[in-house]
Amino acid sequence: MCSPGGGPPGPAPAGDLPPEWETDDERMAFLFSAFKQSREVNSTEWDSKMAFWVGLVLARGRRRGAVRTCLRELQNGFERRGSVPLGLGTVLRELLRRGKLQRESDFMASVDSSWISWGVGVFILKPLKWTLSSVLGDSKIPEEEEVLIYVELLQEKAEEVYRLYQNSALSSHPVVALSELRSLCAGLCPDERTFYLLLLQLQKEKRVTILEQNGEKIVKFARGLHAKVSPMNDVDIGVYQLMQSEQLLSQKVESLSQEAEKCKEDARSACRAGKKQLALRCLKSKRRTERRIEELHSKLDAVQGILDRIYASQTDQMVFNAYQAGVGALKLSMKDVTVERAENLVDQIQELCDTQDEVAQTLAGVGINGLEMDSEELEKELDSLLQDSSKDSLDLPPVPQKIPSAPMSDAELEAELEQLSVSAGDLAQKTPSASSEPKTALGLNL
Repeated sequence: MCSPGGGPPGPAPAGDLPPEWETDDERMAFLFSAFKQSREVNSTEWDSKMAFWVGLVLARGRRRGAVRTCLRELQNGFERRGSVPLGLGTVLRELLRRGKLQRESDFMASVDSSWISWGVGVFILKPLKWTLSSVLGDSKIPEEEEVLIYVELLQEKAEEVYRLYQNSALSSHPVVALSELRSLCAGLCPDERTFYLLLLQLQKEKRVTILEQNGEKIVKFARGLHAKVSPMNDVDIGVYQLMQSEQLLSQKVESLSQEAEKCKEDARSACRAGKKQLALRCLKSKRRTERRIEELHSKLDAVQGILDRIYASQTDQMVFNAYQAGVGALKLSMKDVTVERAENLVDQIQELCDTQDEVAQTLAGVGINGLEMDSEELEKELDSLLQDSSKDSLDLPPVPQKIPSAPMSDAELEAELEQLSVSAGDLAQKTPSASSEPKTALGLNL
């Protein structure tokens, strides 16, 4: 029995089924019956039944998170009181027609997948068979064991793989070993076959490319979420080999360090036991190991230096491309701007400003000289203002009779100044001023 989802097939949980599943036997009997040969017999009932099962099949795949399914697995999942839906085959054929499902064989054969080793019982179909399937279309009802793919779910999970890689330490270089990528995606892909399907989807989207090098498959990712991957070149392979060499040298250094520490402990134990010759041999072995570690360290430094130069050159290339793009954009934005045109524009602006000033002055003159008021009315208004001012003068307060004192002497001025200084000092003691605080900047005394 097929189990494409990586887990044992079984009935769907009650929470994932519609309310009428357990309560409306008549409705469920209709839904479990086979579809009519032609939709034209009763299109309303046909469409109602189809909509019910389409939603249920797609929801089951999304709930389980499995990108693969088959007719047998769905029949077992929707079994009810010993009965299975008789129209599921028609439903799957409709989903194939709508593009919501795709035959796994068609999907694999549509992508260049010659690099994949599927293992026992798994194979890649010949392009001829895929071509015939494409010509005939999806009019045939899938067989019970034929594996089908949820198209949208496959695309979403492939995107998750891509983002998982981008957010990992492996993204320091676009080339990574397939085995390392598989370990990274272990929690996302329930089985190896699903992992390969996700990689095929990314390859179909031109976001990864795969190459077999010395019996090991390596994967190159595109830089950026919307970028297309470039073909694997000698530089990519060379950097990958350097990274592998760095990893192997680091592991060897770690192993030798542990060996040297063991020799040191053995020498100490032999010395305590009075075995002087054995202790000396252990110390000699320790020194030989330490010299070997020094040699490996020098080689490791050389490899890391080369990698640093490569990464620096890649960064310089990115900066160069950014500058180049900036210069191009600046040229494009300034292509219609010249010094002559700028001077002409300034002259036009000055001319307009002068014209505006003249208009403003003219309007101001009209506002004053254009008042055609009668002189008699002006005289009457002036008399009224004079009468009002005479009335206001009667209500004014009396003029003070105190004669201003003579100017203060220098001694009096000095005494008053001293009194003000004393008052200011008392106030400063009561309320410290900002100037008494030590001046600080960013927490440091200035």
